[in-house]
Amino acid sequence: MKTLQIIAAAVGLATAISCCQNNEACQQNAAQPQENSTIETIMSRRSIRKYKDQAVSRETMDTILKCGINAPNGQNKQSWEVRIIDNPTTLQKVQDLMVVGNPALSAEMVRGCMRGAPVMTFLARDLGYDFSAYDCGLLAGNMMLAAQSLGVGSICLGSPVRFINDAENSTEILAMLGFSENYELSLCIGLGYANESPAAKPRDINKVKYID
Repeated sequence: MKTLQIIAAAVGLATAISCCQNNEACQQNAAQPQENSTIETIMSRRSIRKYKDQAVSRETMDTILKCGINAPNGQNKQSWEVRIIDNPTTLQKVQDLMVVGNPALSAEMVRGCMRGAPVMTFLARDLGYDFSAYDCGLLAGNMMLAAQSLGVGSICLGSPVRFINDAENSTEILAMLGFSENYELSLCIGLGYANESPAAKPRDINKVKYID
């Protein structure tokens, strides 16, 4: 059976080669990479720091979140919890509490850390699993790429995490988010419709090397 499979594969390959040799259009298609919407989404995504005053529907958010939780994760432990705030009043309350809890910082700095995104997603990791931070990162990546594919801008934020975890009233803020015991707020993602079109920042390909 294995021999027959190998022969069949060889025949299929030979047929494809013959087709390309005898068909100019086939040769052109083989020489040129096909458009790939996934790669286009990855390469076109930018961190958005200015947002329109426009809500993101729950239907759209549900799609983004489903893509997020379908990210790879260690042993399928799903060692994260996600909280979403899309209510402007609730989001304002969180910001007010952050300002109160960080008296050494300016109110403008604290409020500005969320970049005016109309939706804030808070990701917490399970402290009982040493790879949970990676799982949160993978989930966040999926969410931001899914958002991009749906025309929704995004930004990955660390400052709100610091301002909440280090706040004098952190217990009150974290109680609002309602994470389970032994979970720690680790990452925030701002989401909304972009009100800017930033250019891509350079990447250093020299940091990537093949090892022969």
